[in-house]
Amino acid sequence: MAAACACAVGAPGSSFAPHFFARERLPAALRRRLPRAAMGSKHIAQETFDDAVQENIAEFEMDPEEAVREAVQQFESQGVDLSNIIKAVRQPASENGQKQKHEVLLTLDSLGRCVADSDLTEMAEQLVVFTDQCKEQLAFRYLAGQNGAYPVVFSACQLASGDRNLMMKAFNTLSAILDGQPDLLDSAGQDLLLQTLKEYKEDAEMTLAGIRCIRHACLKHEQNRQDFVKGGVLPLLTGAIVLHGDSADVVRTASSALRIMTFDDDIRVPFGHAHDHAKMIVLENDGLRVLIEAAKAFTDNCSVLSELCATLSRLSVRNEFCQEIVDLGGLNFMVSLLADSIDHPDVVKQVLSAIRAIAGNDDVKDAIVTAGGTDLIVLAISHHLNNPQICEQGCAALCMLALRKPENCNVIMEGGGALAALQAMKAHPREVAVQKQACMLIRNLVSRSRDYSQPILEMGAEDLITEARATHKDCDDVAKAALRDLGCKVELRELWTGQKGSLAQ
Repeated sequence: MAAACACAVGAPGSSFAPHFFARERLPAALRRRLPRAAMGSKHIAQETFDDAVQENIAEFEMDPEEAVREAVQQFESQGVDLSNIIKAVRQPASENGQKQKHEVLLTLDSLGRCVADSDLTEMAEQLVVFTDQCKEQLAFRYLAGQNGAYPVVFSACQLASGDRNLMMKAFNTLSAILDGQPDLLDSAGQDLLLQTLKEYKEDAEMTLAGIRCIRHACLKHEQNRQDFVKGGVLPLLTGAIVLHGDSADVVRTASSALRIMTFDDDIRVPFGHAHDHAKMIVLENDGLRVLIEAAKAFTDNCSVLSELCATLSRLSVRNEFCQEIVDLGGLNFMVSLLADSIDHPDVVKQVLSAIRAIAGNDDVKDAIVTAGGTDLIVLAISHHLNNPQICEQGCAALCMLALRKPENCNVIMEGGGALAALQAMKAHPREVAVQKQACMLIRNLVSRSRDYSQPILEMGAEDLITEARATHKDCDDVAKAALRDLGCKVELRELWTGQKGSLAQ
């Protein structure tokens, strides 16, 4: 990120001056042009923004709030990303000309002095203040991270060793600074976190503090995930769920950390180990049993159950894993949770996602239908028709249940599944995921049961599917397939005839 800032608009050394951002107030002859290179930039340094604000105040006599608004407006109008910028007025330079710092950097300086002097009492106070500032917004912790916060906080964690209360404060600070900045963590920090989880595995609060750090360090960071897995984090996470099964915070956070280990969200890495990590959680650490058993202690806690469902869906990467979830009672708890939490959209979305995942197994499809899952899925779509994510997941779950299962198609049709899908299409015409899943569901319903074509057409399916095809390029193939299997006339292009010549465009 530092490299990006070095060549950013108005970064130190660039020819751009902040005058530009209030240039419409100047005579035309005095207006400065923004250099061409800067026009393509997407990020700026905090110092550039601060200088622009100060110049608005000094040269154009704006009040502080107006100066900040003006700077924000001008930078954003040029496509500059200000998410990492503190949009506040920095104190003016002191009498000797030295620039003042933002409050979070002043606190970081104080914390650094405490660490250097081994002043544990003052360090404890500064850790709390600094943590609160970092949690306030990403821009604060980003600026701190760019100014050496991680080495200071890591040293504080080492200095706090043996003092449980001080360690709690230090690890909470480490968690806060790593949130959104996983690149800051180094191998020494990884070792410290793993060692702490091992030494304090009986301590729920310390376990929670350590897992939060690991969770932030692994989100969108494939290398950190692989390093932690190699370091033995998976048994520590599942062990924490078992050992602290009565702590909602530990179970929810450890489950979330396990789920993040199965992500493939780091755009810098072409291929991750998400699938391998999921298999390790299940096969080597009995992850499915651990999560389903944990759910039994929180039958009335929707947030914990929702997180457990989300993690189970990420672990359903093999046919036998899907069946094992059913055998362990996971399906029953999902169906009950869906029925009991139908008014809670976040929970409904996660349960539908989990049902969709385990329905990849043909035998599990039948179990879901037998358990009454179909009616509940249709109810969820209808009840949350204004929620595109629930509509998408609900249609996708029904789509999986209908795949290669004509008998299930009958249950879905009788339960109003086709109508619910078409209503979702009508409610969210611009949501490509909803349109795509609904088209796939309609196709699966009629591909082996053509008797359903006429009833579905009478519901208005042809117009909705045709509109989806025209609106969304990604829907073209599935929409054509649905129209074709419904018996509608579809113009199919023959891209290649096998004869010499180029492909038809």
